[in-house]
Amino acid sequence: MSQAILDRILKEKVVAIVRGISSGRITELAEALEKGGIVCMEITFDQSSREGIKNTLASISSLKEKFGDRLCIGAGTVMSAEQVRQAVEAGAEYMISPDVNREVIEETKKQGKISIPGALTPTEIAQAYAYGADVVKVFPAGVLGAAYMKAVKAPLKHIPMFAVGGISADNCGEFLKAGAAGIGAGGNLVSAKLLESGQTDEIVKTAAAYAAAVK
Repeated sequence: MSQAILDRILKEKVVAIVRGISSGRITELAEALEKGGIVCMEITFDQSSREGIKNTLASISSLKEKFGDRLCIGAGTVMSAEQVRQAVEAGAEYMISPDVNREVIEETKKQGKISIPGALTPTEIAQAYAYGADVVKVFPAGVLGAAYMKAVKAPLKHIPMFAVGGISADNCGEFLKAGAAGIGAGGNLVSAKLLESGQTDEIVKTAAAYAAAVK
């Protein structure tokens, strides 16, 4: 099952990073993203409060309930083995982290899920992969640009990498050309403001632009 999820993530090439959206509005956002052609969504843990963590798990559960396998749902900003277990219970298929945490990677693999830790340097990227990561999230990739991705990929071409952080519909093609297997997009793709003001058609439009850019 996890191989099928990994294949799907690599085929779709775009993971929408969903942050700061209440569990009450999450299905509305997911519908807009799906309409635009984005089906992989990372629901990030809000680590600032217990309520935030609850909201993340409620969002994952409601998306799994409503969309089933139509969407490919993962958890983001996963910082502990306990959060891996909570996310799996809620229905998350993959775990994305901002760092290389061996415990998180190993627990994810133990649960039979896909591990996508965040790393920046060649040492961190290789370490994450050695711990069992399926894909390594190069973060913040946008700050260093596609040339950095190309340079890192040269000796580490056996490691699938996603570019995350400052990736827009305009520059994502450059990162794919540089060797990225896909990209993660947050604020440039998922706008809480547009959702609040009912402009879901704008979210659909942006999602479609990303989907077109990676194809």
